[in-house]
Amino acid sequence: MDEIKRIEQLRKELHEHNYKYYVLNQPTIGDQEFDFMMHELQDLEAKHPEMADPNSPTQRVGSDLNEEFRQVEHKYPMLSLANTYNEQDVADWYESVKKGLAGEDFEVCCEMKYDGLSISLTYVDGKLTQAVTRGDGVHGDDVTANVKTIRSIPLVLTPPASDNLFAAPAYPREFEIRGEILMPWNVFERLNKEREEAKEPLFANPRNAASGTLKSQKSSLVASRQLDAYLYYLLGEELPAEGHYENLEVARQWGFKISEGMKKVKTLQQIYDFINYWDTERKKLPVATDGIVLKVNSIRQQRALGFTAKSPRWAIAYKFKAERVCTRLNEVTYQVGRTGAITPVANMDPVQLAGTTVKRATLNNEDFIKSFDLHIGDYVYVEKGGEIIPKIVGVDIDQRPIIAQPVEFIKRCPECGTPLVRYEGEAAWYCPNDSGCPPQIKGRIEHFIARKAMNIDSLGPETVDDYYRHGLIHNIADLYDIDVQQINGDGSRTKSAQRIVNGIAASKEVPFERVVFALGIRFVGETSAKLLARHFKNIDALMNAGIEELQEIEGIGEVMAKSIITYFHTEENLKIIERLRNYGLQMELATQNSQLSTKLEGQSIVISGVFTHHSRDEYKIIIEQNGGKNVGSISSKTSFILAGENMGPSKLQKAEKLGIKIVSEEEFLEMIG
Repeated sequence: MDEIKRIEQLRKELHEHNYKYYVLNQPTIGDQEFDFMMHELQDLEAKHPEMADPNSPTQRVGSDLNEEFRQVEHKYPMLSLANTYNEQDVADWYESVKKGLAGEDFEVCCEMKYDGLSISLTYVDGKLTQAVTRGDGVHGDDVTANVKTIRSIPLVLTPPASDNLFAAPAYPREFEIRGEILMPWNVFERLNKEREEAKEPLFANPRNAASGTLKSQKSSLVASRQLDAYLYYLLGEELPAEGHYENLEVARQWGFKISEGMKKVKTLQQIYDFINYWDTERKKLPVATDGIVLKVNSIRQQRALGFTAKSPRWAIAYKFKAERVCTRLNEVTYQVGRTGAITPVANMDPVQLAGTTVKRATLNNEDFIKSFDLHIGDYVYVEKGGEIIPKIVGVDIDQRPIIAQPVEFIKRCPECGTPLVRYEGEAAWYCPNDSGCPPQIKGRIEHFIARKAMNIDSLGPETVDDYYRHGLIHNIADLYDIDVQQINGDGSRTKSAQRIVNGIAASKEVPFERVVFALGIRFVGETSAKLLARHFKNIDALMNAGIEELQEIEGIGEVMAKSIITYFHTEENLKIIERLRNYGLQMELATQNSQLSTKLEGQSIVISGVFTHHSRDEYKIIIEQNGGKNVGSISSKTSFILAGENMGPSKLQKAEKLGIKIVSEEEFLEMIG
């Protein structure tokens, strides 16, 4: 695979993992694997500046927004930290700080990296006034009512005694303190035991449990979960001290829960000593940790070092290597996903790993199983990547029983019995019975109602499962037949039933691009759905497209094109689309996306760089609205390049060589009026 295709593949996969981690709270890979992919993408993008894209995963902070909460803009952006897993990167960071401060002496505050949900607390006149999640770093969810149930977070600060010479400085009239909301290990174990007895899905880790709890619409439920919080950063105009460590020590006296493990050091060796000590001792802590955070202590020096687009230069997170244990593989079972993808799951003897009892681990796909030559009865090594999802990472061949039989991947769907298929270029096996396989049907409905699809936020997976089991819905179109009387039960849920019906009705206004995505066509993601919608303009043109026409669209390959053809040649799908059309869903581009002028007619335009007034995607729409054609690479047929800041040097060089005109953002906007 060439490097350009690898960049595109990594972006697609990282966007998906960001969504699963921050929105769905259902991560499928660990932090370390995610970070390695991110670092690979950063390196490749540095080698290929012509591939610069402001929407790349390297340019954004993952989002955990929940539309059911009021959105609040952060006074100070909540950026993520750069991550590393080795001491050399720590040394490189240390040297970069030294260089950035021109040799000036500096101290480093070493802290525990807690594995929970980031929170920002605002206090005015000593009272908690607002609690906001990190969200996308710029906006977050207002979860004040829920946070007030966490007993370790003070609601009102006690003023320091004026007659006490040793009292902490008075707190500012207004300040912000940030930290992590956590679920203690003992609470997590108890909660999962209760869920297992009730045959409910288990939480993967305390972080997911804390996040899911904090986003509950019932404060009483949050209170019952006994969440905890550790605070680690103070912000404001009138801070009590010039040092970060000193500010936290003062905040501790104000009544905030601050880590006892915090330490101020000066040398690189002292940093290494801190890391090595806590790599072992952290296992004795009552809450989950996944690393160490290093911060330049001086606030003045922090300001001098500043930020990159994504993270502060004055801080770095060192992640601990995943803990590994050995246990026996007893059985392999198989799960069916929304798209029909079959995921094998290892069922093992229960074993303690990173603070929790583990008895299941993902095996990814058939190739993964073959790479380890897995046998039933094998003793396997299990890790929690980033201490999240357990994964088999090795086999102890010496302990293999003589009678052990190799794991044979199934040939038929475990849910509906349909023979499985494997598409060219895909690692997974699929059940092709997408209209009759229960997990696929429910999965497609859950996908349909998701925020980035039809955004029916009054429904959730549990409700979908309940409606399906009771025969109320069998496909996505059935949602629009639901009325209040059907889902009102004994008559005591009129308000919630009406909210669900209203939410379904409101989805009829969702634009055509998202309707295409919501259909759940195999291999068609959010970006591909936009490309298809903008090219074909309406559902009929898309349904009647041939494979060659589909492949002419940049970003639509052969596998995706064949999947689209198959979807629109399935009688059941055509019936569903016709029903959706009759219910009033948007089946064509809105007027705002239709052609506005012919000022760019016949012109092929390349977009490069970062823009001020509109995003790259918005400029692509504007070009199409004015009759132009978007192209991805420069050639002699290119009419001009719409260039923003930081245009790739290789594109600039090629444009000069071919004599292609460079048009600035302002010139372009003037050109189209």
